Amino acid sequence: MTTKRVLLIGGTGVFGQRLARHLAGMDGLDLTITSRSQAKARALADSIATAATTTILGIGLDHRRDLDSALAILSPWLVIDASGPFQGASYDVPRAALTAGAHVVDLADARDYILGFGPALDGLAHERGLVALAGASSTPALSSAAVTALTEGWRRIDTLDITITPGGRSEVGEAVIAAILSYAGRPIPIWCEGELQETHGWVDGRRVAMPGLGSRRVAAVETVDAQWLGPRLDVRSRIAFQAGLESPIEQFGIGMLARLRKRGWLGELKPLIPALLAGRRLTRLPTSDRGGMLVEATGLDANGELRTARWSLLAEQGDGPHVPTLPAAAALRALLAGQIAPGARPAAGALTLAAIAAEMTPYAISTHRQTTSHGEAVFEAALGETAFAALAAPLQALHGKNGPPVWHGRSEIETGDGFIARLLRKIIGLPPAGRDIPLTFSIERIASPSGPAELWTRNFGGARFSSRLSTDAKGALFEAFGPLSFRLDPAARDGGLALPVASLRCLGLPLPAFLLPKSDALEYADTEGRFRFDVKLTLPFIGLLTHYKGWLLPADGADEPRLEAVRATSHSVG
Repeated sequence: MTTKRVLLIGGTGVFGQRLARHLAGMDGLDLTITSRSQAKARALADSIATAATTTILGIGLDHRRDLDSALAILSPWLVIDASGPFQGASYDVPRAALTAGAHVVDLADARDYILGFGPALDGLAHERGLVALAGASSTPALSSAAVTALTEGWRRIDTLDITITPGGRSEVGEAVIAAILSYAGRPIPIWCEGELQETHGWVDGRRVAMPGLGSRRVAAVETVDAQWLGPRLDVRSRIAFQAGLESPIEQFGIGMLARLRKRGWLGELKPLIPALLAGRRLTRLPTSDRGGMLVEATGLDANGELRTARWSLLAEQGDGPHVPTLPAAAALRALLAGQIAPGARPAAGALTLAAIAAEMTPYAISTHRQTTSHGEAVFEAALGETAFAALAAPLQALHGKNGPPVWHGRSEIETGDGFIARLLRKIIGLPPAGRDIPLTFSIERIASPSGPAELWTRNFGGARFSSRLSTDAKGALFEAFGPLSFRLDPAARDGGLALPVASLRCLGLPLPAFLLPKSDALEYADTEGRFRFDVKLTLPFIGLLTHYKGWLLPADGADEPRLEAVRATSHSVG
């Protein structure tokens, strides 16, 4: 059998050496490992060779200077680039490899690099009849493969949540720290309210329950997933890609650096890399060797029922750093089998979840899938079936469990004067006064063991505030704004809905009746078939807190398309 020569660039790095050991177990390969240090490359090759089923060679190579001559001598069938960081990198390596007649796979996770990869190299790849894949790593290859598997056959995807939390004792190299610092505190793209928007890397954190790991704090990170998956899968509301460090000190430190840079108080963070790497010798001591990944999708399945599907990965015994390398190994097997068509493109969509998972077998890595069907929506539970069915169609659409997740409209806001009113609006997050304000309303339906819950986010011309609605075991309806929780007493009449306040708690403590705010909150349908709202809150002894009103229509303006048709279109152009 003819062997295939594989040139592994950056083979002695954190991820490269793991990929080298993994590839050494494949038959039919001639593996050449490169490093800028020839001694390191040879030492790694020698340590692998005794247990390898393939020929292994270690050579010194600075791919930024000497790649063309090395390619001419070695004539590889495939070049795998595991060097990094890819933020700000050129396409010199893949262009040289394609010109020399080799397929290309890299472990890039840098958004701009991946997005520009196809336009820069697709013509050359097709001309040579070769394959070039960027991002054959945890993102976007593994993350998109998990999303595709979870949502197969679905009619609509509302939200996607992707979270990665490595074990604190995992080995971290200079390239990983450089990649994190490159976008910490910088604007990064997110998919929000059904379109591409911006947030700041590592700034806004939250806690996530990771299967097998417990609660870990995570923050937004820069990936290509928002720009890639959002439009291609027609995600209606939101995509969140977040990562977290197990060490609270490390997570807090990166977060603080990000906030300082966001405010303009810090500039280039790269000089901090040596200090951060040195500090990890202490901060990693109380952490574990267990990390994980979670992909969660909510939307309408093939039968039009709302459900949440989860895929989770748990890596133990320090095997987490293998995960980013396994999509590249799966890509190599697919190339050997002739299963990938020529062309240059991101690895997202090129590999199946099953193919990547098959590479996990030698390691202490386990995966789990779970699907939860949503029961009644919050207002369906609070009103009862008969009263809910009597609501006007726009109200049923907005409050029903299968309704559109994003709505657009216009609004106007009136606010009360006085220090206390202004302070309360700031605490709750209520927007300022204005007229003819563009409004985007997002509703995220949550499958909770304690009963239905919804997260409402109102975006008044860029001023957002959110509340969480839920029902208790008796069907009582609650809406929480920050530290305040209102119990509402919904009443349906004439197709509309009134929502007076019945009681109020602050930080879980009940407040006396004489402090109870007066709520004139109405929802109804107008003659044009739009959802109308009119909410006025006044406080005892203070007066008007806020009065906002307006109208809403579904953002898509049409019935949901078949998701498979959208996917077919995206693959035809991707």
